[in-house]
Amino acid sequence: MKSKQFVVIGLGRFGSSVAKTLYQLGNEVMAIDNDEETVQSISDYVTHAVQADATDEATIRSLGIRNFDVAVVTIGSDIQSSVMVTLLLKELGIKYVIAKAHNELHAKVLYKIGADRVVFPERDMGVRVAHNLCSSNILDYIELSPDYNIMEIAAIEEWHNKSFRELDMRNKYGFNVMAIKRSNDINISPKADDVIRPGDILVVISETDNIRKFESDKLR
Repeated sequence: MKSKQFVVIGLGRFGSSVAKTLYQLGNEVMAIDNDEETVQSISDYVTHAVQADATDEATIRSLGIRNFDVAVVTIGSDIQSSVMVTLLLKELGIKYVIAKAHNELHAKVLYKIGADRVVFPERDMGVRVAHNLCSSNILDYIELSPDYNIMEIAAIEEWHNKSFRELDMRNKYGFNVMAIKRSNDINISPKADDVIRPGDILVVISETDNIRKFESDKLR
């Protein structure tokens, strides 16, 4: 999967987590916030960090945001600004806009004005969202700690019809496979001779660095 261009607007804990992770995964990331100190603190962890009022249409246009693939709106408690920015981004023609909502009503409004996806500020959700945006193979991503993560991944083609013994995932990728999901069945602690089929979903636990390397080598 080729790298994409992302713009992240609103750099609280959630937004900063999304922006940094997307950048770590090899994407071009523009991070925008109206607070100068916040912008400076993230400048070394993204491609471009800009202090700007994202509700101002002229400012947004001048930044060339309409050329980005995905916009992530993670503005804090100002629901009105969140709605205005989301609407503006869709009007500018950004194909995919994901926005953070504070409650169900806020989510309904965001969908109504064209948001393609709405998320709620769950704890440590930023990293999950970023990985999911980068690859359609990554179905879910849970950060256990800064060093270890659980990932649900759709089996890539080169794994199809091969056993775990053949693939040797622990040595090759550093993956410990916890389970295989197949249709409505779940195989807990699969054995070495179990074979991966097209459509299988693997639940793996691994070190963060191993997952990043796998995403970079196999999912781009």
